[in-house]
Amino acid sequence: MPRHDSPTVIVLAAGRGERFARSGGVAHKLDALLGGLPVLEHVLRSVAASGLPCHVVRPAKGLFTQTDGMGDSIARGVAATADAAGWLILPGDLPLVRPQSLLAVAQGLVMHPVVVPLWHGRQGHPVGFSQASRAALMALGGDVGAAAIVRAHRQAETLLALHLDDAGIATDVDTLNDLAQAEAMFAARTAPQKARHGKC
Repeated sequence: MPRHDSPTVIVLAAGRGERFARSGGVAHKLDALLGGLPVLEHVLRSVAASGLPCHVVRPAKGLFTQTDGMGDSIARGVAATADAAGWLILPGDLPLVRPQSLLAVAQGLVMHPVVVPLWHGRQGHPVGFSQASRAALMALGGDVGAAAIVRAHRQAETLLALHLDDAGIATDVDTLNDLAQAEAMFAARTAPQKARHGKC
């Protein structure tokens, strides 16, 4: 898929991460280390490896304010990239999402207005939206995400449910326990690579 025809990945990095703090986290969850790198850095590296355009939504004026709900973040990201071919909405707390999964969702948007990735029946991210959803996405606000848009397309049978073999699309880091689980999954994923590199 040529880059100019590709949807933009909107990485949501403006949330407060309150559940992570309540679970005992001393840093913001996107700054928490996983495999020696911050959670958000893993996400950004996956996006970079996919080759898709990217826009990161960070807190307004560098502060976590009451206007930084998911809906506000999505609306800001879409408004900032209004001429994009479409959008992949990716929360910044999914450090294990694979570049191939991003590309699969992007490819699904060629024929479908909305693409929802699934792992073992569980809905994950990124959710893909075509240009047709631009106005609806820009109208979002508060903590309400794009669920209503997805629901409308599901009812209209214009949604693609894309089954992917990638636990990373559904492995978010909301608590310290989530971080520990992601760390274990990351270690298991990288162990075979380390073993191969260690051979002569």
